[in-house]
Amino acid sequence: MKKPSAKPIDDDLREEYDLSQLKGGVRGKYADRYQEGTNLVLLAPDVAESFPTDEAVNEALRLVIRLRKIPGAQKKAAAKA
Repeated sequence: MKKPSAKPIDDDLREEYDLSQLKGGVRGKYADRYQEGTNLVLLAPDVAESFPTDEAVNEALRLVIRLRKIPGAQKKAAAKA
């Protein structure tokens, strides 16, 4: 089977965009940060309704963390479940 012939690229870059004037760009400037990843968490819509801001979510999660550190709290929580 023959490959379709390559069509010439339609260069729609405007004449006023002179790329030779772009100086000082650094290739890969944010590459390391990108590879570190992210800790973005998406909340279910019903959960998101309960928290007006990201700080409210953080505050609630910090409370859960503190409650987990209370001796015996995990045993009581497991018994309820």
